[in-house]
Amino acid sequence: MADVAAKAGVSRALVSIVFRNQPGASQETRDRVLRVADEIGYRPDSAARLLARGRSRTLGVLLTVHQPFQADLVEGIYPEAERLGYEVLLSATAPGRDEAKSIEALRSHRCGALILLGPVSQDADLDELGRRTPTVTVGRRVPNAYLDSVHTADGKGIKQAMDHMVELGHRRIVHIDGGRAPGSADRRRAYRAAMRRHGLESEIRVIPGDHTEESGLAAGRQLVAERDNGAPLPTGILAANDRCAMGLLITFTRAGVDIPGEVSVVGYDDSHLSHLMPIGLTTVRQDALLMAEHAVRFAVERLENGELLPREAVLDPKLVVRGTSGPPRNG
Repeated sequence: MADVAAKAGVSRALVSIVFRNQPGASQETRDRVLRVADEIGYRPDSAARLLARGRSRTLGVLLTVHQPFQADLVEGIYPEAERLGYEVLLSATAPGRDEAKSIEALRSHRCGALILLGPVSQDADLDELGRRTPTVTVGRRVPNAYLDSVHTADGKGIKQAMDHMVELGHRRIVHIDGGRAPGSADRRRAYRAAMRRHGLESEIRVIPGDHTEESGLAAGRQLVAERDNGAPLPTGILAANDRCAMGLLITFTRAGVDIPGEVSVVGYDDSHLSHLMPIGLTTVRQDALLMAEHAVRFAVERLENGELLPREAVLDPKLVVRGTSGPPRNG
């Protein structure tokens, strides 16, 4: 601002008035200051201005690289944050950059509140974080922690998917689980409960996996190898998420397995990935836009009223039936 003031021939205080759009400067002066600022490439530092006032209107968002559903969530976070007058700062976890480092980066940039998408940190660590900084977790329940959470009723979503496959006539239904990823334990329990409810307890089978295409590829190769050794393929597979389902479909396509004639596949999330597959993926939709809006509102409300008790928003899922599920050709 000092450089702008010197070149425009005005005081630094007047430059500040212009950039804050406050009364006290003539239109001619405003035009001259803005023209000079443009000429020398000056842009107001809103973050520094907020810090000078002792507060930050920035929401820090933690996400994981290569997670399509989290990208969908971020798309919803931006407009809601802007509507409420907040900026968004992203920090990603990736190979070689763990969650603790990514969260600390957000805190070091003085973010007023944090929105964590699918965090994997220990419950105690998240509780401690929530007591230091207003925090919202998305896609992860953290019982008894001092933070807010937004997630889908995973049990309901799995029930819808399982009922759909059983109604189509499937009995040999396998679940590729999500390992330690958020929501995976609830989905695993719901799968087992659904199989028992439908009288298929003897057919329960869980293949360890995670929320990546690689886990679907590996599970697909395992099942194809079993088929080649004389074991029947399952007629239905409930994948950990859409990414896992995509890996599974790639392996089956390469092995000549007919989808859904031989095997029906159901994913979870209804991320934009599910619309890009050659065969539309039957999947359980999580409403990314609504989850994002809830998360931003919780973060802002907690930032502006730190005395709020922890809150939880549980949203309803919806099964979306597309081309990867159908009646089994063989029982």
